[in-house]
Amino acid sequence: MKSEKKTWIFLRGLTRQKGHWGDFFDHFQHTFPSGKVIALDMAGNGNLNQQISPWTVQDMVAHCRTQLDLRKIAPPYHVLAMSLGAMVAVQWAHAYPQEIAANVLINTSMRPFSPFYQRLRPANYAALLKLIVLGAKPITWERTILQITSNRARVEVLPHWLALREKNPVSSANALRQLVAAARFHALTTPPLNPTLLLASKRDRLVSVECSKALASQWQCPLRLHPGAGHDLPLDDGPWVATQVRDWMRASNDLNKIN
Repeated sequence: MKSEKKTWIFLRGLTRQKGHWGDFFDHFQHTFPSGKVIALDMAGNGNLNQQISPWTVQDMVAHCRTQLDLRKIAPPYHVLAMSLGAMVAVQWAHAYPQEIAANVLINTSMRPFSPFYQRLRPANYAALLKLIVLGAKPITWERTILQITSNRARVEVLPHWLALREKNPVSSANALRQLVAAARFHALTTPPLNPTLLLASKRDRLVSVECSKALASQWQCPLRLHPGAGHDLPLDDGPWVATQVRDWMRASNDLNKIN
């Protein structure tokens, strides 16, 4: 698999949009200079914030496929996704295995592999419910999300995040729909047919690292752990993520040559 033939699809998590990839997009493109990298917004987020978010991950998959079809971007796809986006990637790989060449899943969690208190750490319940149900000023929302998801306190991203939110605000109804879709999603116990790499943060304060460990054990796929980053691993250490993906792809190519 030569890099010029790879199309990478980036999927973010709950209420996030493609603009939240920030500098990581450029880090990844520099690491894979011949690849085609496409960041998608899911319905209800980003440029699609006027659309209604689906209640199910399955419908989110359908929406992503429709976007790519309309843009005439044909499979196979290499998908890099985090959190809710990773659930979409897993469902996509199970439902349409011929379309997904490989998945890189970042700090994800899903039933039936992990209990609810690991999939969303209880310390965050009150803050998230307050944001979603009661509403909050944009700066309060974004500052809270940064505090929960980043361990490196990159406050310099706040103005950018705030601008994204003010331009394309996510409604409370859509945020709730996405949260329900994530909570209800139930993955198949059988591993996806496509190669899968798991990346996780040992110090993730939103989702327990045990969730990625459980997936790696169940699916017998490689897991790489970052010692200090938070839930938003591409934000806290984007170069590390890109390097892990590059090294994994190279190892996979070498193994294919041997076999």
